[in-house]
Amino acid sequence: MNHIGKAERPSQDRIVQLFQNELGYRYLGNWQDDLRTQPVEEDLLRNFLKRQGYSAALIDRAVSKFLKSVTSIASGLYDANKEVYKLLRYGVNVREELGEAKESVWLIDWANPENNDFAIAEEVSFKGKHNKRPDIVIYVNGIALGVLELKSSRKGLTEGIRQNLDNQSDHFIPKFFTTIQLVLAGNDTQGLRYGTIKTSEKYYLKWKEQSGTAEYDYVIDTHLVQLCAKGRILEIIKDFTIFDKGVKKLCRPNQYFGIKAAQKRIYNKEGGIIWHTQGSGKSLTMVWLTKWIRQNIDDSRVLIITDREELDDQIEKLFIGVEEQIYRTSSGRDLLNVLNHKTEMLICSLVHKFGNRTDEPDYDKYIQELKESLGSDFKAKGNLYVFVDECHRTQSGKLHEAMKAILPEALFIGFTGTPLLKKDKQKSIEVFGPYIGKPYKFDEAVEDGVVLDLLYEARDVEQFVTDQDKIDEWFDAKTEGLTDIAKIELKRKWGTMQKVLGSKSRLAKIVNDIIHDFDTKPRLFTGEGNAMLVSGSVYQACKYYELFQQAGFKECAIITSYQPHHADIKGEDSGESSPTEKLLKYEVYTQMLKGKTTEVFEEEVKEQFIKEPGRMKLLIVVDKLLTGFDAPSATYLYIDKSMQDHGLFQAICRVNRVDKDDKEYGYIIDYKDLFESVERSIHDYTSGAFDKYDEDDVKGLLKDRFEESRDRLETALERVKAICESVHPKDEPSFIRYFCGNTEIPQDIKDREELRVALYKAVVSLIRAYTNVANEMGAMGYTAKESETIKDEVKFYTDLRETIKKASRDYVDLKRFESGMRQLMDRYIDAMSSKKISDFENKSLVELIVNLASEPDAEYKTKKQEAVAETIENNVRKVIIEESQANPRYYEKMSRLLDELIAQRKKETLAYQEYLKKIKELAELVTSPQKTNSYPQTLDNAAKRALYDNLDHNEILVLALDNVIKANKLDGWRDGAIKERKLRLAIQNLLNDEEKTTELMEIIKAQRDY
Repeated sequence: MNHIGKAERPSQDRIVQLFQNELGYRYLGNWQDDLRTQPVEEDLLRNFLKRQGYSAALIDRAVSKFLKSVTSIASGLYDANKEVYKLLRYGVNVREELGEAKESVWLIDWANPENNDFAIAEEVSFKGKHNKRPDIVIYVNGIALGVLELKSSRKGLTEGIRQNLDNQSDHFIPKFFTTIQLVLAGNDTQGLRYGTIKTSEKYYLKWKEQSGTAEYDYVIDTHLVQLCAKGRILEIIKDFTIFDKGVKKLCRPNQYFGIKAAQKRIYNKEGGIIWHTQGSGKSLTMVWLTKWIRQNIDDSRVLIITDREELDDQIEKLFIGVEEQIYRTSSGRDLLNVLNHKTEMLICSLVHKFGNRTDEPDYDKYIQELKESLGSDFKAKGNLYVFVDECHRTQSGKLHEAMKAILPEALFIGFTGTPLLKKDKQKSIEVFGPYIGKPYKFDEAVEDGVVLDLLYEARDVEQFVTDQDKIDEWFDAKTEGLTDIAKIELKRKWGTMQKVLGSKSRLAKIVNDIIHDFDTKPRLFTGEGNAMLVSGSVYQACKYYELFQQAGFKECAIITSYQPHHADIKGEDSGESSPTEKLLKYEVYTQMLKGKTTEVFEEEVKEQFIKEPGRMKLLIVVDKLLTGFDAPSATYLYIDKSMQDHGLFQAICRVNRVDKDDKEYGYIIDYKDLFESVERSIHDYTSGAFDKYDEDDVKGLLKDRFEESRDRLETALERVKAICESVHPKDEPSFIRYFCGNTEIPQDIKDREELRVALYKAVVSLIRAYTNVANEMGAMGYTAKESETIKDEVKFYTDLRETIKKASRDYVDLKRFESGMRQLMDRYIDAMSSKKISDFENKSLVELIVNLASEPDAEYKTKKQEAVAETIENNVRKVIIEESQANPRYYEKMSRLLDELIAQRKKETLAYQEYLKKIKELAELVTSPQKTNSYPQTLDNAAKRALYDNLDHNEILVLALDNVIKANKLDGWRDGAIKERKLRLAIQNLLNDEEKTTELMEIIKAQRDY
C-alpha cells in the first residue's frame, strides 16, 4: 500500500497512541457527537480537587469562581485568557465559609506533575456562532490547556495554524480558547509548530532540542514527546508564559534552555554570561529568569543594570507591562539607599549611576567617599542577583570595579547579543564567568525565522582632487610662521577631514543615491518600509540633513545624543565666512527642532518612523538607536561610518527584525567598504562559542593581564623620565630651555624639534598605559601611596607636554583653520556617482559565510582597491620572476611594463577600471606569450619563441638551432657532464660565439620542450 501523501486520519491515530503509550496521557475518547459549551470537564476537575483533599465547600466555590472567568469573554479573548491564567498559575482564592480566611485552591499541582490527570480527547465538537471541531485537545485535570490541529502530508502545516486562528475569532469558538495555553499545528512532513492564543502565523515557533528520546519515524512525534512531556508542558505554562502589553507570548527554545542553564548556575552560586543574538528575545529572558529567581530563592532581590537612559526606561516599562512592580532608581545615592533596605525587591538602574558625572571621574576616590558616607556597616540587603544588559559594553574599565566594590556578595549575570571578542573577554569573565548554556547565534536565529537574513551591497563614491595647486597655495599661505610639527598636525587634521567627513560633493552623491532608492527599491517606494543612515559624526549628520532638505526630501530627521545649548556656540565665531562644526550643528538642530526639546522631538519622530513610515522615511543617526531592544527596526540601513565588531553587528541588526509578510530580508548598503568587518562580525556571531573558562584559567588570564599592564606602565614612565633626565633644575624655565632653546629664536626651536617629538610620543604612550589601569592599581600590586605618586607623575608629564607645545608654537589652534579647510574640501574635492562594488551576487550574509570556504574569490572581490592592485601586481611579478630564466628578454620587457603600470597607478594617472583592464592584458601576456601575435607561425612552441626573443628575432637561425638541439640532445642531457657538453659543442659550432652559447644554454635548459 502506498503511504506517501497519506490522509490526516492515519497520522491522528498514530499521535493519539503516542500520547497514551509514550507520554502517559489518558484517552478520553472521540467526542465528535457531543457538543460542548465550555473548555472545562467539570467532573474531571472536581475529582482531581477531591483527591487533593479540598473540602466539598471549597471545591464548589473554587470551581464556580473559575468557571465564571472561563465563560466570561465580553472583554475579549486576551483579557479572558489572562484572567483564567492567573487562576491557574496562582490558585483560586476562596473562603470555605463566610467570615473565614481565604484559602488558595490549586487547580493544577505545578510542583508534582505526576499528581495531575493528563488526558487527551479527539474531534472535540464545540458550540459557537459556527461550530468547530479541533482534532486533538490536551486536558489537565479536565481543563483544556492545549489544542493540536493536524494536516495531511500533502498539505502545509500553515493550514493548521490558520485553522487555529480562525477558531479563535468571534465567528467561531473563541470561548473554547479561554483556558488554552498551548496552540499546536503540524503534519508528518514538516513537523510541529507552537504558539499560544492570538499568535500570528509568522510567530509560530519550532521546538528545537537535541533529542535524548527514542528515534521516531516522523519529526512531529519527536517534537510532541519533547514539548508535551508532563513536566515540560506544565513548566512552560507556569514559568515561560507572559502577557506583554496586549500580546501573550511563550518562550522560544533558546530562551527556555538558556534559562534552564542559568537556573543550574544560580543554584551553584555561579554567575556567567547569556549570549543570545540580537532580536532573539533577550529582554524577555531577563523577565522570565527574574520571575523564577523571585519565586524560587528565599529573600532574593534582582537588580537590572543598563547603560543608557532609554534602555533603563524600557526595562521599567517591560516589567510594568507584565505586571511586575519594579523600582527605577533616580540617582546613585538613591540606588544605594534602596539596596541598604529591603523595601524594594526588584530594581532597575543605570550603570553610570555608579560613577559621578564629571568627564573624568576618579572612581577610586568616589568609591571611598561612598563607603565613608554609608558607614562601615553598609551591606546590600537580601540575596542579591545583578543582571547587566549589554555586558560586553558596560563591564570594562572602572565601572565594574565600582559595582564589585559596592556589591561584593552579589551574583552577576551578564546578557549580550554579541559574543565576547578578545579585547572584552578577559574583563568580562573576571566579573561574570563563562557563557551560560549554548549561545544562540545569528545563523541559527535566521534558520528559526526569529530574525531575517541580510542582503549586503557595497557602493563606492570615489572622490578626487580637482586642483591640488590651489590646495597647496592655501596651506602655504595659512601655515606661514607655524613650526614643522604644527604644520604636520594641521595636515593630519586635513587628511582626517577628507577621510572621515568627505566633501560636500560626496555627501550629495550619497543623498541622491538614497532618494533614488526610495523611488525604486522594494518596500521603500511603496511607503511600507523605511531606512536609517548611519553617519560618521553629528556634524556630518547635519550636513546630510541639509542636503536632503535642499533636495526636497523632507521626510527625514536627525536623532543623535547631541542637545543644542547656547553654551556650545560661545567662542566659536572666528570671523571666518563658513561656520565651525559647533556652529553648524547648533544652527541645523535649532531649525529642525522648531522650539521642541530633543526628547519630545525624538519621541514624535520615532513614533512616526514606526507607525507612519510614509511620513518619516529616513532617520539619520550616529550612535543612538543602533542598539537595544527598543530601537526601531528598518528595512534598509545605509552605512557611512567606519564601524566594527559589536557596534557594527548591533547596527546591522536594526534591519533583521521580522516585520510584515512582504519583508523578506534586511538590506545593508555600505559606503565605507566594511566587508571585512561585516564578514568578521557575522562570522563571530555564527561561529561556535568561545572557549569556556574554569577558575584556574581566569586566574591565569588575570595574572597575565596585570603583569603585562604593570610592565607597560612602568616602561612608559621610565622612557619619559629618561628623556627629561638631563633637565636641571626640574622647573618650567629649565624644561622650556631644554626642549625649545630660546623661544625668540626660530632656529633654536627648529634645532630641538626631534627632542620635542620624542617627548610628545613618550607622554602619549604613558597616558594610554596609565588610563588602561588607573582603577586597578591596587590589584596590580601598588600600594595606595605608590598609586598616588604615579598618578601625580602622569599629571606632571601631561602638563609638561602641553606647556612645551605652547612655548614652542607646536600647538596649533585647529578651530582657526577648520572652516577654511571645510571650504577647501567643498571647492576642490569632487565625487563620482556611486558604483556598486559588490553585492555578493545577491547571496545573503548567512549564505556567504556558510559558503565562504568554497568560494575563495568572494572576499577577494571586495578588498579595497589598493589591496586588490597590490595582490594582482605581486602575482604577476611572481610569474615574471619564475619564468624569466626560460625567456629573459621577453620577461624583462614584461617587468618594465609592470613597473610602468604600477607607477601610473600610484601617481593616480590611471582610473581604477582602466588600470584593471591594462593589468589584465599584461597578466595574459605574462602567462601566454603566444597571444601577442608577434611571432612567426613557424615558431609553434614556447622553446622556439624563447630562442627567437633571445636571438634578435632571427627566424632562420632559430629553426636551425632547434634542429641542432633535437639532433644532439641525449636522454638526461642536463647532467652537467659529458651529455651536456656534447650538446653545447654542437650549438657552439652553429653559432660560432662562445659567450652567446653560454647564455643560450641556460635558456635551453629551462625549456620544457627539450
